[in-house]
Amino acid sequence: MQDDARELPAPNDQLSRFLGGSPLGVLLRLVLMSVLVGVVLATIGLDPWNIVTSIRRLFDWIWNLGFDAINSVWRYFLLGAVIVIPIWLISRLFNAGTPR
Repeated sequence: MQDDARELPAPNDQLSRFLGGSPLGVLLRLVLMSVLVGVVLATIGLDPWNIVTSIRRLFDWIWNLGFDAINSVWRYFLLGAVIVIPIWLISRLFNAGTPR
């Protein structure tokens, strides 16, 4: 009789499967991701109250940057590569002798 009780699905099993986890856990992850994305969008100048105007203003800003944007991206790439490439190379060298 106890074995039959273990085989029955939990009451919220279909809901958990649909959501991708427990409802409370999914809710907390969604809240955290929403706050993080909100911070990023606020940083680039988007406003939730007039999103269409903000998006148009963002595209105008990007268009007006022109070649300065390419220069900025290139500088960010070089700055990041100074850190990322040596770390990648060191990790590859340390992993070269280990069997897979």
